Amino acid sequence: MKLTILGCYAATPRSLTNPTSQVLEIKNRLFLIDCGEGTQVQLRKNKLKFSKINHVFISHLHGDHFFGLIGLISTFALLGRTTDLHVFGPKGIKEIIELQLRLSNSWTNYKLFFHELESSESETIFEDEKVIVKTIPLKHRVYTNGFLFQEKTGDRILDLNAVQNFEIDKCYYQNIKKGKDITLEDGRVIDNAKLTFDPIPAMSYAFCSDTKYHESIIPIIKDVDVLYHESTFLDSEEALATKTMHSTAKEAARIALKANAKQLLLGHYSTRYASIDLFKEEAETIFAAVLLADDGKSFEF
Repeated sequence: MKLTILGCYAATPRSLTNPTSQVLEIKNRLFLIDCGEGTQVQLRKNKLKFSKINHVFISHLHGDHFFGLIGLISTFALLGRTTDLHVFGPKGIKEIIELQLRLSNSWTNYKLFFHELESSESETIFEDEKVIVKTIPLKHRVYTNGFLFQEKTGDRILDLNAVQNFEIDKCYYQNIKKGKDITLEDGRVIDNAKLTFDPIPAMSYAFCSDTKYHESIIPIIKDVDVLYHESTFLDSEEALATKTMHSTAKEAARIALKANAKQLLLGHYSTRYASIDLFKEEAETIFAAVLLADDGKSFEF
């Protein structure tokens, strides 16, 4: 599982910092999560292939989380894209994008599908044979969702020495990897556990963008491998965080601790602070495993 941070700062883009956008590579799929202004430039800088992005997830309709979307959609068209593009986001995202396309007479030459979200409860919004994506309802000034990406457990791993010792034909290997027992020609039934190893553990990633401290998300993200949680402010600005419905680094750490997350990744920093290291120092007073997102930084888990 690889995460590339394209932008992770709050509010407006600056010369050296970008608003929220990131790419999650999981099970050979590339998911774009939020699309702040300048996202396509950051995609190029980080040498990520535009053509591999088929699903875009927008947390909410504040500009620093989606103003880059119309530009990206238009660039896809200019590049001759033919593959379908699916956009998941709050109700209204379709109207906003289609209005811009219509008034600029810039319709795409590929199919553009909008999956608008309205539910205040967690729901499954994407699923294929390898990955499932669920919403994480958040509390912000407008309707907002985070997203939980979960790998599905893969096949069991063949113990080649064992299957060869039992002289099992290769035509049965696929059934064995699916967990089935095998009956030999002499009638003996070989338990699958004697022929395989446990599959590689499935990974999970929770993206929690703009939100106030909100413990209701904890059951949804329980035991997550990596939690990205906004930390716009330090504890000294807790009152401002409450007023603007954002979180502090300490509050993000409390969520990670109560959810039993394996790793906390901080982001969405206010640029009022001299160093983002202050966020890590503050969060580590509550939760030990803290990483700092930063523009252009990649993480492999």
